[in-house]
Amino acid sequence: MALNLDDIRFLFERHGHIAYSGEPVTQLQHALQSAALAEEAGARDTLVVAALLHDLGHLLNLQGETPSERGIDDRHQYFALPFLRHVLPHSVLEPIRLHVDAKRYLCAIDGEYAAGLSADSVRSLALQGGVFDALEAQAFIEKPFAGDAVELRRWDDAAKNPRMRTPDLAHFLGVVERVIEAYARG
Repeated sequence: MALNLDDIRFLFERHGHIAYSGEPVTQLQHALQSAALAEEAGARDTLVVAALLHDLGHLLNLQGETPSERGIDDRHQYFALPFLRHVLPHSVLEPIRLHVDAKRYLCAIDGEYAAGLSADSVRSLALQGGVFDALEAQAFIEKPFAGDAVELRRWDDAAKNPRMRTPDLAHFLGVVERVIEAYARG
């Protein structure tokens, strides 16, 4: 079953109030902030949509607040893909799929990045396979859309500010709609 725009809206309206894994923002605030940061950076629409939807798997596979504290990796980066595959292009799906590995990559190449991770990101990093070694990091960055996933990851990590003001969900759903329509036209 493919998700449509109304399904995506429903998920955010129904579950967006849930806390974002031990952070001072909700799932919806985190998604909006990620997308707003992408938009402010001048990202193309597909990457703005990836930023908005990168954690949609958390809303589809509800594991409660802060599953990493219970030793659970909900594999959220994969969970939403089957539902989005028929309506969104690879340029949206691949950065979503790769954003967890982008954290593993950034920790391997940037000590300051690794030192700046939140407590929950450190816990989830361990559950997600830990820091890449040099060969894994090189293999990762050579993948198509890995650079986009790294950008997405940086927005993801910055999108935890309870006071950040963003455009509303309707604004970003308009971007999603444009990308869905462009993908349908081929």
